Amino acid sequence: MQNLTKLTDEQLVMAYANGENKAFDTLLKRHENRVFSYIFYIVKNKDLADDIFQETFVKAITTIRQGRYTESGKFSAWITRIAHNLIIDHYRQEKSENHVSADTDDGFDIFNRRELSDGTIEDLMVSKQITDDVRRLIKALPKSQRQVLVMRYYRNMSFKEIAEATGVSINTALGRMRYAILNMRRLAQENNIALSA
Repeated sequence: MQNLTKLTDEQLVMAYANGENKAFDTLLKRHENRVFSYIFYIVKNKDLADDIFQETFVKAITTIRQGRYTESGKFSAWITRIAHNLIIDHYRQEKSENHVSADTDDGFDIFNRRELSDGTIEDLMVSKQITDDVRRLIKALPKSQRQVLVMRYYRNMSFKEIAEATGVSINTALGRMRYAILNMRRLAQENNIALSA
């Protein structure tokens, strides 16, 4: 294939959709600084910006791979819109988690909310069972997927660091992570394993 750096963003998207994985790496390198700067400018927290940045490109990969990307303008505007929506989602979720209602009759309902207590022994047992089930599911994954998942969730490594450590492209690391999660969900469903209390 021709020199990927000379292709337009739209040509790179088409090449990636047609199986040329290095095309996405070129897109990532072309836009990563601008997208990360945009996210960081809004959230003002490097770790959060890293997470949203990675989630942005995972979403982009998924959308393109599923054939749902439509050429309705510039790729840069599209990827920025994904990042913007993820930032909004983050703040909405954070707001709903921090919202406490005082609309109860006695005004002291907050003291009777189970999720605000330390938990019962039953809660601890359920939590331990879920943790054990997750470990078993991780062990059942193919080695390459298990490796990426452990590095991301247990060692808190970025996808760039994972790609460097495993000697693969960022796109491949993102793909392995996606398949690891899909496989864990499938295995949990096949074995009737509940992953939440």
